[in-house]
Amino acid sequence: MTDLDSTPLQLVLALFIFIAGLVFAVSVRGYFRAPFSRSVSLYLWHSFFCVIYLAYVLNYGGDASGYFRMSLHPDIDFAFGTYGVRFVVSFLSQGMGLSFLGCSLVFQLFGFIGLLAFDGALREVTWDKSRNIRLLATLIVFLPSVSFWSSGLGKDALSFCAMGLSLWAALSLKRRWWLLVLAVLLMLLVRPHMAGMLGLGLAGSFVFQRGIPLPQRVVLGGIALAAAVFLVPLGLNYAGVGEDAGADDVMQYIEGRQGHNLKGGGAVDISSMSPPVQMFTYLFRPTLIEARNLFSLAAALDNTILLFLFIAGGWAILKKPLPPHLLAHNRMFLWIYSLCAWLILAMTTANLGIALRQKWMFAPMLIFLLISVVGRSRYPAESDTPAVDGGAR
Repeated sequence: MTDLDSTPLQLVLALFIFIAGLVFAVSVRGYFRAPFSRSVSLYLWHSFFCVIYLAYVLNYGGDASGYFRMSLHPDIDFAFGTYGVRFVVSFLSQGMGLSFLGCSLVFQLFGFIGLLAFDGALREVTWDKSRNIRLLATLIVFLPSVSFWSSGLGKDALSFCAMGLSLWAALSLKRRWWLLVLAVLLMLLVRPHMAGMLGLGLAGSFVFQRGIPLPQRVVLGGIALAAAVFLVPLGLNYAGVGEDAGADDVMQYIEGRQGHNLKGGGAVDISSMSPPVQMFTYLFRPTLIEARNLFSLAAALDNTILLFLFIAGGWAILKKPLPPHLLAHNRMFLWIYSLCAWLILAMTTANLGIALRQKWMFAPMLIFLLISVVGRSRYPAESDTPAVDGGAR
């Protein structure tokens, strides 16, 4: 019996966690305006990929097994990033006696929350669209890569949860500001540099977002800017740049990162690429003609769907004004964060395997922004008010 196996008692605990997660999924569905069947199907779908991810790690290895094994060591110190994940896992493994399976099910619950929030956001902006648009939104939510990377034990589940909660909060920031604070803290735990980008995006949105009175713009923008000033140095320290780094230091860091992770089948030389090509490579490769195995083929199919959406959404943005009912969303925050994250990650990631999972820290926001402007409302006279359950009227 290895340290990744489960005792009979731990199997019972894992089953209890799974059932408790299902009850939780039903309990919170109302907050995200999800029908009962939708919430349950998403939970079961996500749990299924948690098992697949677990089997993959047990057979081929991965960060998840390393996190769990390190969590079994005594005297785990807390720090942001990798050590933050180890600290959380140590509470589950040592404090609660959970096995690798049980810990994985807890982390997949975080990923499920992000998925449910992402789904709720897409349903809110597609309920009045054509059946094909709504099917496209559903297809995106059920993409295997979304659930695979967000269902395992590690940073990705927590960061995806933070992204989903940030997206849902941005749809009604006045009422859900506390949710955004929670999302930033969760992102800070695992990826401080991304938390800094969330803070910068929020501060920038109060400067550029229309319709905000000047007093509120000054107060809220000042608070967000103060948070960003606190978060950005943490992110720079976490990345290894240093909180007092200048522009030259940052450029040296980026150039150094372009040479990292060049081993393995997913490696790609990005140092000679222009930023637009780097961004395309990061988000849309591998393409169908680059697929070499089943895994890369699945990723290429996902990327093809995303590329289609980006073309259709970009064309819609250029051709028609933003529908009035979308003005209530803090879209500026979503644009600033997602574009900054896309650019920086694309310039510092030289391995498509890493990009396949890390892009889901911002890609859902871009998907939301683009799919919200694709197609026409079937109910022009009622399009200012979304359906209560997020479904079609």
